[in-house]
Amino acid sequence: VQLVESGGGLVQPGGSLRLSCAASGSISSIYVMAWFRQAPGKQREWVASITSGGRMNYADSVKGRFTISRDNAKNTMYLEMNSLKPEDTAVYYCHVPPGTWGQGTLVTVSS
Repeated sequence: VQLVESGGGLVQPGGSLRLSCAASGSISSIYVMAWFRQAPGKQREWVASITSGGRMNYADSVKGRFTISRDNAKNTMYLEMNSLKPEDTAVYYCHVPPGTWGQGTLVTVSS
């Protein structure tokens, strides 16, 4: 399966964005999907993940602000991001273990 992210952009602190990750094929049989991000000069870090059963997990840095979801009928995963902070600025990637990655979408939080 191939993954394509979209929805990134420039947003002011406190604002919201919704990222999408569209898969080229069915995701219904994929057990876990995840979002990662990589800020300038930093290592890529895990943000959130969701299982086929709908169990969600979040990094402490985004818990309570971000919501991960998936729509198997649309073969798409989402990341709803609220109360964005400048430190959320990064390229966001969707990931299907073990080794499938999207190309990334840039999120910039700045006034």
